[in-house]
Amino acid sequence: MAMSTGGGGGVKADPNVTPLIDVMLVLLIIFMIVTPLINSGFQAQPPEGVNLKAHPEEEGDQVLGIDANGQYFLNKRQIPNSELAERLKAIYDARTEDKVLYLKADKGLKYSKILDAIDIASHAGVRVVGAITDQQPGTKSTVPGDNPIAPNPQPSKP
Repeated sequence: MAMSTGGGGGVKADPNVTPLIDVMLVLLIIFMIVTPLINSGFQAQPPEGVNLKAHPEEEGDQVLGIDANGQYFLNKRQIPNSELAERLKAIYDARTEDKVLYLKADKGLKYSKILDAIDIASHAGVRVVGAITDQQPGTKSTVPGDNPIAPNPQPSKP
């Protein structure tokens, strides 16, 4: 039995696994750090409104209200919750632009109810959902020219 020592000048096809092992160890360390953070959960608190400009509802605006019981109101008219999707679809299918829905919800309402309404609205053709809130009690807006009590000033005539 004779053994060749490989005196020929052929190319070796042995893979270099050292870089692969280095990358895998880095990924293992990253996942060991990130996984406990994912399992601990994410706590979110919605922001409170300060320096809010009053939102006068215009004629073409569509406003969805949700009361403390989860009942829907479309433009201040109560509607059955099961009809929300079809009513929004009828409104937003007819629009070519301005597919904006303003949302007012009770402060004590569970956030999952708000997300359900946003999900229904997005499936019905709404592109942008704007949240409407009130000024925080006991605070004043510090935005120049923003006075929610007085109407917008009329331009002076020269």
